[in-house]
Amino acid sequence: MKVFEVGGCVRDELMGVMPKDRDWVVVNSSPAEMEQNGFKPIGKDFPVFLHQETKEEYALARTEKKSGKGYKDFTFYFDSSVTLEEDLQRRDLTINAMCKDLDGNIIDLFGGREDIQKQIFRHTSNAFSEDPLRALRLARFKTYEHLKDFKIAQETVVLLKEIAISNELSSLSADRVWMETFKALSCPHTANFFESLVEHGLLNPWFVGLKNISIDGVSPEHKWIEMQRVNNFQLCSDLPVPKSFQRGIELFKLILDFVDCSETKDKIAFIESMNFPRNHEALIGLCELKILKPHRKDLEKISNTVMSINFSQLADFHGNTVSEKKQFLYHEALKSIL
Repeated sequence: MKVFEVGGCVRDELMGVMPKDRDWVVVNSSPAEMEQNGFKPIGKDFPVFLHQETKEEYALARTEKKSGKGYKDFTFYFDSSVTLEEDLQRRDLTINAMCKDLDGNIIDLFGGREDIQKQIFRHTSNAFSEDPLRALRLARFKTYEHLKDFKIAQETVVLLKEIAISNELSSLSADRVWMETFKALSCPHTANFFESLVEHGLLNPWFVGLKNISIDGVSPEHKWIEMQRVNNFQLCSDLPVPKSFQRGIELFKLILDFVDCSETKDKIAFIESMNFPRNHEALIGLCELKILKPHRKDLEKISNTVMSINFSQLADFHGNTVSEKKQFLYHEALKSIL
């Protein structure tokens, strides 16, 4: 068996960037031999193993043949006759199709080093268009600091168009699309992801609500809230957005409604719905967004006032009287600052 470090970690090393994790490919081996050498099998569709000490992933060299729609419908071949070149050829981009042997020698069969120098994303083979997920991954690569200025080779643009008009993006799972989106939101140049989707017509069906692009804030949640705001909260309604993101949007809308409101009674109702005792940190954090920064001091004052209210006295009331008394407490505490 022969072992090679492979993929994005090799690319990053060549670019002077510390890889976040490492992947390995094993040539001339078998599942039985891998287990005999202490590797733990974890792959479902094809043999992937965890190193017993480093917990890094080692995959047997494999080839694949598309057998249906989407990114899952592939038949994999992974016997010991599969060569390193065959394995590398199936990878998405030339810059991700390089590997390094245990002596530190770089194997670059498809011009990945040259494309790094030229700052070009180029597909390794026409198999790129068989996997629609690769279109989203390519858009996500542009959110990385060291890849943000890369251009897409014209021949790869052609394949992106093929994916866009094939309707194969609809075959992707909503979970996988959200995972790519979340990763893009977690990177420093998030706007590049959405701009690439628009530029290459990759909106249908998951991003049909994408009309405007605006990134604000640092956290993925805040970036997502701003993207929703500029798209009238109509973006990606079919994606499994986490509850924390959904709650953030609800609180953001309540703040906007409060700011636009002029009646004291209505303002108090919005403040009560915000639930400062429970959501204080999230509410004040939302004021880091540019559109809410002018209102931060007012919200902090309201928060401090609400947090000082003694709600324990509500225990002496029952039924509708609790709500009435609660409204009274809010009104008495806030009437001087609203």
